[in-house]
Amino acid sequence: MDKSQFRWSNEQLRKHVSILDGISAPHILLTNATYLNTYIREWVKANIWIYEDRIVYVGEKFPEQIDGCEVIDCEGQFLVPGYIEPHSHPYQLYNPLTLAKYAAQAGTTTLINDNLTFYLQLQRDSAFSLLDAFQNINTSMYWWCRFDGQTETPNNEQIFNNEDILAWLKREDILQGGELTAWPSLLNGDDQMLSWVQETKKLHKKVEGHFPGASEKTLSKLMLLGANCDHEAMTGQEALNRLMQGYTVSLRNSSIRPDLEILLKELLELGVQQFDRFFFTTDGSHPHFYENGMNDAMIKVAIEQGIPLVDAYNMASYNIARYYNMEHLHGSIATGRVANINVLESKENPTPISVIAKGTWVKRDGINMNNPSNIEWEKFQITPIQFNWSLHMHDMVNTSQNGIELVNNVITKPYISEMNLGCVELSINHDECFLMLIARDGTWKINTMVKGFANQLKGFASSYSTTGDIILIGKNKKDMIKAFDRLKEIGGGIVLIGEMKILHEIPLPLTGIMSNADMLSLIQEEKMMIKLLQERGYRFDDPAFTLLFFSATHLPFIRITPSGLYDVKNRKVLVTPDKRIVTSDKVKN
Repeated sequence: MDKSQFRWSNEQLRKHVSILDGISAPHILLTNATYLNTYIREWVKANIWIYEDRIVYVGEKFPEQIDGCEVIDCEGQFLVPGYIEPHSHPYQLYNPLTLAKYAAQAGTTTLINDNLTFYLQLQRDSAFSLLDAFQNINTSMYWWCRFDGQTETPNNEQIFNNEDILAWLKREDILQGGELTAWPSLLNGDDQMLSWVQETKKLHKKVEGHFPGASEKTLSKLMLLGANCDHEAMTGQEALNRLMQGYTVSLRNSSIRPDLEILLKELLELGVQQFDRFFFTTDGSHPHFYENGMNDAMIKVAIEQGIPLVDAYNMASYNIARYYNMEHLHGSIATGRVANINVLESKENPTPISVIAKGTWVKRDGINMNNPSNIEWEKFQITPIQFNWSLHMHDMVNTSQNGIELVNNVITKPYISEMNLGCVELSINHDECFLMLIARDGTWKINTMVKGFANQLKGFASSYSTTGDIILIGKNKKDMIKAFDRLKEIGGGIVLIGEMKILHEIPLPLTGIMSNADMLSLIQEEKMMIKLLQERGYRFDDPAFTLLFFSATHLPFIRITPSGLYDVKNRKVLVTPDKRIVTSDKVKN
């Protein structure tokens, strides 16, 4: 039998038992530990034995053998299970490794991650090898499998094909299918997607919804088709509606939907007293939102809203582990579980003073233990973008007055521009800018207008987008080209230009989507970008989400996609892309 299919080998399991027999010693012993026992919902005093990455005993006994064991007296402290983020998008400027390291400092020791960027950017074998490599870091990493790319592409059926989807679903570290951003297609007869949902359920895995504004009838239909959970409730009543239809409900607090306080307040007002089918998510927020914490911050909100302490902690740990059928490994401090433990100074303060992840101290008495985990990105073909083409003034010609008006961070509506599109520079007396989406390989482009993004923005370029293609925005076409040229030099990223000078940039050398900077540095880089854009007329608070969702067809009402300027409601292309010919860094239309 292939031993690699088990988390612990027979030899390791025998070793674990030998520690209880006094033959071997644990490597960490936490004594006088007051810990949250999730099974009896009480705080209990015990000794906790840890060997390598596993809790081998929790109870009153003291080990017979402690030679070489680190003994820690936890008197006056409180221990809870490591927190779990059930809905992570680990490519939001940061990368999965830098997110994991930062999250662990706030007590989130398990991440359940979106696979979309790796699915789109890498060959399957490379992606799978990379996921295998993530098993060796201190954070416990799990994944989900997307069934669509949340944008309109001419070759969508080739990208999301049966062979690849089934191969992803069969991986042990894939815990669910979805999220179902293309759920209208599922409802309207997409039997291929329905088959993938069926395959997911056959593997005893979950299906995550994405159902903003869904009616009771729609929620019922999607439950019948196989959905298990949804994170899109924006009010307490919407959350309760999902619960009443049999869903597990993920309560969201993110950089564009910081809804948790109102969700909990309204659920309590509605008389909800049982919280075992609720849990928390930050839904892939951008770096600046995590400056004050992650799951620990959500637990704190729950406690402040009057949620019972045990429920507040369970919604960030045990409830999630039980839902994903991994309660035997995560979500509790108990014999046999992975040694993910947060040490608190008080029950009411969920930000840990110390953190153990897979049996290793990653934070000790408030000090980051400088987790040495590393990923050799180049080994998995994750490198800076290599552009072999250039952008010229003749590429900047607009041929249609159809444009996109930005209503908030991510919602758009169509409008017709009355500007002179043939000019090189637009006035700063209005909030219309040139907008361009150009293929990463330079083979096509779409020129349009955007209203409501900024009024004093000269040139702006980003390889950070849903599709991985290049977004250009600005008042001045020369500054826009300058921004692209700098983007090209740094191999991908976000670049802000003013009067032909670089004002700010965020290099994203990992496929043009992710930074390799540590999270604290990246937070400051993003905050500076937000500040400079707001000074130039950006009226909202999360421009990175604006960039990401310009192409996202799961949102209303008009998007710029590889298929063209796309009317989401009517499923109609309004402006088709212009073809470009790329030859040895010289481009001809």
